Amino acid sequence: MSAAAASFHSSHLRRAVLVAPGQLEIRAFIPPRPAPGEILVQVRCALSCGTDLKTWRRGHPLWKMPTPLGHEFAGVVAEVGAGVSGFAPGDEIMATPTAPCGTCFYCGRGQENLCATAIDKMVLGAYGDMLVLPAHIVSRNVFSKPRDLPFEEAALLEPLSCVVHAQAMAMPERHERVMILGAGPFGLLQMMALRAAGVREVVVAGRGDARLRWAAEMGADRVIDVRRQDAAAAASQLNGGFGPDLVIECTGQVDGWSDALARTRRGGRVLLFGGCPPGTSLNVDTRRMHYDGLTMIAPFHYRPRDVRRSFELLSERRLGAERLINAHRSLDDLADVFSMMDRGTVLKCAVVP
Repeated sequence: MSAAAASFHSSHLRRAVLVAPGQLEIRAFIPPRPAPGEILVQVRCALSCGTDLKTWRRGHPLWKMPTPLGHEFAGVVAEVGAGVSGFAPGDEIMATPTAPCGTCFYCGRGQENLCATAIDKMVLGAYGDMLVLPAHIVSRNVFSKPRDLPFEEAALLEPLSCVVHAQAMAMPERHERVMILGAGPFGLLQMMALRAAGVREVVVAGRGDARLRWAAEMGADRVIDVRRQDAAAAASQLNGGFGPDLVIECTGQVDGWSDALARTRRGGRVLLFGGCPPGTSLNVDTRRMHYDGLTMIAPFHYRPRDVRRSFELLSERRLGAERLINAHRSLDDLADVFSMMDRGTVLKCAVVP
């Protein structure tokens, strides 16, 4: 064990814990020694996320409080467990907080995003000094970070993997015109991925002066302020009056899902990316679904192939994704980070322990 690793286990390090909705505590934390196949990571950057915000507001059905928070991160290997051969102390890495088991029914069908183990064993606690990554993640979804890739950008691996998986299902074509509903971080990350793929036209519809300004600055061909403009009329003008080929819903609201179905052209596709609150349902015009030949796609999570593709995109620096990170705070200021997210004054904040 290196001297640095020894200090990690002898010092009282810290991590953020959500005790109750809206109530965060920065607690002392001594990480466990990595078991066989595991690695201990010193977190260099964790990114704020909409899921963290929703959990901070009202809790999470899968995470019993008190719970550590944070799952988008990049860092440096501090110690490796027995049998780890691909990484060594001092290596800079980027990773996702989940990985599939590789043996269940869904993994056997190539639908690793639906593997129950992936979510059940999700690693939380990136808002802190140290994390232990279990063997199933180390073997599938941990990558050596390119030296010229900042830790802040490397921490985008997990959210970008969700976007890559969604677009792999939607299969946007270069000649198509796409409308994105929602100008938050995921909406803009969807836009960046479409731009990198060479899609002909991308229109972003949303609310919030700052977010709409950021959407325009980051490459949207057109920005629609749904508070002041008719999004339905704007959608209908695309493709010479036929409407968008693909509508990507990123609001996570039932009204957004309904709007997405209403906006797409005949024969078009609807990507229902934003997860809605539990217990909600969607009314679908079955006649329009059938006779207009619509395709509904509801992606969830990501697969190892999506993670690898996201790693390649970030390594190639093709997206300009660093523009999503427009604030930096320390771990002590985490409550302020959630307040900024709540007010919509930040897209993604880099939290540096």
